[in-house]
Amino acid sequence: MIHKLTSEERATQLSQLSGWQAVAGRDAIHRQFKFADFNEAFGFMTRVAIKAQEMNHHPEWFNVYHTVDITLTTHDAQGVTERDIELAHFIEDAAKSMRAA
Repeated sequence: MIHKLTSEERATQLSQLSGWQAVAGRDAIHRQFKFADFNEAFGFMTRVAIKAQEMNHHPEWFNVYHTVDITLTTHDAQGVTERDIELAHFIEDAAKSMRAA
């Protein structure tokens, strides 16, 4: 079984992620990214999709033009786990390499 992070563990891990926030009313984390245009946003989503598929851990996300909203939670654990944190770090690195805001 996947270990759901305690509130203390989640807070510690979240403090190491730039711009990620706890989602009100559920055990999940969220961040919004903005890119220069739709093409960059879609390229970013493609990079994340490949990693998510490798991990068998898929984000909840929404895209409109140059904006990508991502929510991470582990449904099997009913909350945030190390898998979410690992994927969030990958997402951060991908966004930085594309100069996302």
